This record gives sequence, C-alpha cells and structure tokens, in this order.
Amino acid sequence: MLNFIYYPVSAILWFWHKVFGFVLGADNGFAWALSVIFLVFTLRALLFKPFVSQVRSMRKMQEFQPQIKKLQEKYKNDRQKLAEEMQKLQKEHGVNPLGGCLPVLVQVPVFIGLFHVLRGFRTDYAYNYVFSYADIVSFDNSTLFGAKLSDAISGNLQAVGSFSLNFGNFNAHVIPVALPLMIIASVATHFTARVSAAHQSPAAAANPQAAIMQKLTMWLFPLGVLVFGVFFPIAILLYWLSNNSWTLAQQYFVYSRIAKEEAEQRAQAAAQRDLLAPRPGQKPTRSASNGHTAPVDEEPVDAPVDAPAESAPSKPRPGARPVSGKSSGRAAPGKVNSGAAKNGGAPKNRGSAQVASSRPGKKSKKRR
Repeated sequence: MLNFIYYPVSAILWFWHKVFGFVLGADNGFAWALSVIFLVFTLRALLFKPFVSQVRSMRKMQEFQPQIKKLQEKYKNDRQKLAEEMQKLQKEHGVNPLGGCLPVLVQVPVFIGLFHVLRGFRTDYAYNYVFSYADIVSFDNSTLFGAKLSDAISGNLQAVGSFSLNFGNFNAHVIPVALPLMIIASVATHFTARVSAAHQSPAAAANPQAAIMQKLTMWLFPLGVLVFGVFFPIAILLYWLSNNSWTLAQQYFVYSRIAKEEAEQRAQAAAQRDLLAPRPGQKPTRSASNGHTAPVDEEPVDAPVDAPAESAPSKPRPGARPVSGKSSGRAAPGKVNSGAAKNGGAPKNRGSAQVASSRPGKKSKKRR
C-alpha cells in the first residue's frame, strides 16, 4: 500500500550503497552505515528550501504579531470570522502556516519507509524492492564493530523482521556500538529543541501550550531516545543520529544567515534615513512642481531664480489711449519728449504741437 514510499527510500539507499560499496567493499559495514546516513542527508537536502521558508514565515509572523492580537481580541467570540481574518492577514504578508509543517511531515514517512526496507533484508526473501538477493546477503554479512546493522541491545534482532520489545534476549556485543549512538542522538535531540525554542517569537514563548511542547521536545524526547533506544536496531539509531545532527547544523546555518540579512537591511534603512534627514540647523525643504526646492515656511518657486524675467505690459490708465510698443518718433499727447528735455526744453518733433491741438472734440486755435 505504501510502495510509493518504500521504492524511493530503497532506491536512494541502493544508490549510496553502490557508491560506498565500490570504495569500501559491498559487504563492509561502514559502506552500509554510510548509505543509511547519506539517505538521510539526501532527503534533508531536498527539504532545505522548505525549512528556510519555514524560518522566514516565523520571522514575518513576529512582525505582525500585534495585528494578530487585535484580531483575537476583536473576534474572540467568533472563531470562524477569526480564522477568515487570520487567513487574509497571512495572505497579505505572504505567510504560509502549513509550510513550517512540511519538513516534519515528510520525515515521518521516510522513517517508516526506512524501517520497512530494513525489515526486508532477510535471507528467506528473494528481493527487497530495488535490492537483489545478493544485496540482501551482503547486508546480512556486514558488521559494524562486530555488530550487525539489524541488531539491537535487547531483543532477538538478528534480522529486523523479528523486531519485538523483548527483554529476554540481551545482546551484550551490541552495547559498545549502540550505546554511544544513543547518547549522541539524545544530546543532538536536546540541543535541536533548545535552538528551536531560542528562536521562537515572544508571543509563542508566552503561550502555555507552546511552553509545554517546548519542555517535551527538550527533555522528554531525548530521554525517550535513551530508554527506547535499547530496542532500536543500529541502522535506526544511525538514522536518528544523522537526522538530528543535520537539523542542528542546519538551524545554526540558517538562523545565522537570516540574522545577518536582517542586520544588513536595518543598516541600509538607517543609512537611507540619515541621508534624507536634514542637517543640524538646516530648514527642511519641499519640492516644487518644477523640481526646485524651497523652505517649508516659504512658498515654492515654480520658476527658476536665474531665469530672465520678461517685462509684462503695463495696464493703461482709465481714459488713456493705448500706446503701441514700437517707437513711432512722436511723443505721447500731453507729454514732453524726453529728447527735448535734454536739449534745453526744445521739442524734438515739430509736429507734436499740431498733433496735440488736433484732438477730436476740440477746435484748433489759429496761430496769430
């Protein structure tokens, strides 16, 4: 029924056994042990990107945690409306809450698949998924410091298929191999939970349920590895150890890199604010429509300061006749020519008196 899990797991294990068996020998116990370890590393490498997305989602949720509290207070009596608003908020910030569960959910079927494949290494089987009968015999003949990968400290586990919680059969020769693996795996489990708890958001850390789960993962799970590790085959202990060791190293790498990126972003934002901030004693300016700036207490100047100002025509006085812009050589009626004033008061234009005397509506006086 779960062949879609068993065949990929057995194929990856077969590939790495061919690689290390070519170097160390097909029946070498280290070749099979490294095959199990690199099976874990291969699958965890495929899950590296989802893990990074999980960490970034946790960081983003810390940013809009106050908004979540407001929604919880507003819709505390309406669970359905609260769930809808939470989904909208997570969609706006690009947070996928299910993305953080993917690495954990994928590891469970991998563990089940590896355990099932190891159970198939029995000499009374003709094949074990992608493994041939020769591979089954090679696995059965391999030993790691005198212990087979299918052996456990307690129980008749000459083959993984006979796994049972039986204290009657005690394998003392497995202790030097299994006990160090159990201790290291337990320590790695503890520190993995500790690093994960250290990077929780303040709101998640204050949650009582989260605090209980944190204590369980930090203390109860490592203790469970020590207690139930006596029933686990060496191959399963290798899987547990390599998986937790990868998780621990991955957490340190990802958290440190993301913290460095956030520090660089904060430094860039601070530098941008310092660049746009006014200098001490300088009045803040605002931009005009033509791109020029002006102090905030003055009106923005739309025209450039150094642009030549064109003289606008003056409005004529009431009752005055419009004067042409071009010089006609005649003085305006009723006014003395400026050139005449310079020449001792003599009029420069002789016809000015005649023009002045010939106004409409008035009779011109004859000269005597």
